[in-house]
Amino acid sequence: MANSDSNRVLIFDTTLRDGEQCPGATMTLEEKLEVAELLDAMGVDIIEAGFPIASVGDFEAVSEIARRVKRAVVAGLSRANPKDIERAGEAVRHAVRPRIHTFISTSPVHMKYKLQKEPDAVLEMVIDQVTRARNLVDDVEWSCEDGTRTEHDFLCRCVEAAIKAGATTINIPDTVGYTTPAEYRALFEMVRTRVPNADKAIFSVHCHDDLGMAVANSLAGVQGGARQIECTINGIGERAGNAALEEIVMAIKTRADVFPYETGIDTTMLTRASKVVATATSFPVQYNKAIVGRNAFAHESGIHQDGMLKHTQTYEIMTPESVGVSTSSLVMGKHSGRNAFRSKLAELGYKLSDNELNDAFERFKALADRKKHVYDEDIEAIVDEKIATAHDRMRLVSLTVIAGTRGPQRATMRLAIDGRVVTEEADGNGPVDAVFNAIKALAPHEATLELYQVHAVTEGTDAQAEVSVRLSADGRSVTGRGADPDTLVASAKAYLVALNKLVARGAGMHAQHAAAE
Repeated sequence: MANSDSNRVLIFDTTLRDGEQCPGATMTLEEKLEVAELLDAMGVDIIEAGFPIASVGDFEAVSEIARRVKRAVVAGLSRANPKDIERAGEAVRHAVRPRIHTFISTSPVHMKYKLQKEPDAVLEMVIDQVTRARNLVDDVEWSCEDGTRTEHDFLCRCVEAAIKAGATTINIPDTVGYTTPAEYRALFEMVRTRVPNADKAIFSVHCHDDLGMAVANSLAGVQGGARQIECTINGIGERAGNAALEEIVMAIKTRADVFPYETGIDTTMLTRASKVVATATSFPVQYNKAIVGRNAFAHESGIHQDGMLKHTQTYEIMTPESVGVSTSSLVMGKHSGRNAFRSKLAELGYKLSDNELNDAFERFKALADRKKHVYDEDIEAIVDEKIATAHDRMRLVSLTVIAGTRGPQRATMRLAIDGRVVTEEADGNGPVDAVFNAIKALAPHEATLELYQVHAVTEGTDAQAEVSVRLSADGRSVTGRGADPDTLVASAKAYLVALNKLVARGAGMHAQHAAAE
């Protein structure tokens, strides 16, 4: 489908590559596989699975995703050198539809200071990198990094050369989030008009959100002739993030009069995808986020509520059901049975083994004993937390905290570290500080606490608290999330999730697990 007159727009999801480059948003292999399988099921056309040359872990993740994805194209990213391209080709070779996505900088500032090469030398590299990739796979995407700040004459020369060398997709990214919708649309119209073999490739947009225009720019690029949009779930990504997949898809669906295009996305899976990615990355979605934020379909003010009661379309341009939000999330209590629980999990998009189901059901019953009402969001929190911690080496066994106006606050904690249970007490400047000091005493480390955030999963004083903790060490930043009706228990769980991620990456630990010796 090289003809950009078609109204079909391909959705290229880079949550697992560009999204994971967001500081602290690292995912385990199991989490990446869960996200990839969900993206495939919801109709994403191309899944950029990672940057194979970056590490052995990245290579293995891309390879496993390539083996498991049943329908979508699986792409691996590579720079313009032979080792990168060969590594990407090796990683995606088992995919049903493999793609190598290779890039090089083309703007004057990037060529001078990053590549330290003259334009003619860069042009030769473009031809060489695309030719090499095309010898490995039939589907090659070429990107001109910092394309929106590239001189037009040189951009056209590079695009023409890349297509001639065998590139099937041409991506012109707004790498630094600098462009505006009118400029970006005009850029695609210019390139497609001036490049003689432009009809032989699909053009792609890839926008960053530094000025808050990633979605608007992406849609403008499509109006300029692009037919592939590169985006991420929840808009996660480097700096201010990428264009949000859910916003792009629903803009096209809701405003078909302005955007007469089609995507293959099952929009009823958008909310589930948002929650899975938020859990896997431990990046909570802001309440007022478009489409998937908690407040996206909430109508608080009296005048809005009055209008909604008279007719939903007064203040609602799309239905909650269209993006997978259930209209009634109140589900169960402690008398609910296993079959009802199994049905609810299926409705929420979970596929659990019998052992996983039994474990989740036991934790649901324990929660139901502590809460009057259990909501969809509560069930998602307990199941997602178990998925995220299934392979952790350190787990919370028990926690007791003494707090109040008369200090010092004190925490007594028991942890299972590599299967051995150890106990420690610690004081702190407040109960949370005491809890974290107890963990540090049991598992000595040098990690710095960058973020501590608490919010309630549902309403009510018995609501589960969901805590996010971000730790950094040795130049790496990871985020953990935990949920529990007790905020301090949730805090301990979140800290341990983050610490386990650092341990898995060999960062920040000294005398690792010394307390368990």
